[in-house]
Amino acid sequence: MSRLRRAVGADDHVQGPRDAPVILVEYGDYQCPYCGQAYGEVKRLQQTLGDRLGLVFRNFPLTQAHPLALQAAEAAEAAGAQGRFWEMHDLLFENQDALERPVLLSHAEGLELDVDRFREDLESHRFEERIRRDFMDGVRSGVNGTPTFFANGHRHDGSFRAGDLLEALTGGLGASR
Repeated sequence: MSRLRRAVGADDHVQGPRDAPVILVEYGDYQCPYCGQAYGEVKRLQQTLGDRLGLVFRNFPLTQAHPLALQAAEAAEAAGAQGRFWEMHDLLFENQDALERPVLLSHAEGLELDVDRFREDLESHRFEERIRRDFMDGVRSGVNGTPTFFANGHRHDGSFRAGDLLEALTGGLGASR
């Protein structure tokens, strides 16, 4: 079973407590239809576990198959620089069929971001290196498609249905903590 090679750190996007008893790391692609399906399942898991779950999202844009995935990841990171990563993350998954630049700028307006700064971050590809680092860390951890989940540091190769993720997270709890 593959293990997560880079531990969750201070620069990761974490929703929920960083010291939660269970940590789920997702390597995802905003344009991937399977990641879109997993998004709803992860939301259900969050409702079930509440503050016992820390969710980490790392970028793994499969640009050959999804030409807008990198731009969407950059938009999430640009929003994150203004403290709104998770709101943009959710908008991107909830509107997967519309990831073009004008839509991303509209999302930024809707989130009341500094749109000029957001646009400049996209145009300068300010976050491309961070996204590349996430991607390469994923490759080193055995990620070869999306979504790929790590439950408490161990790769979860089963279904991404909420119940299966819950079992992966809580079933291995004693061994990993």
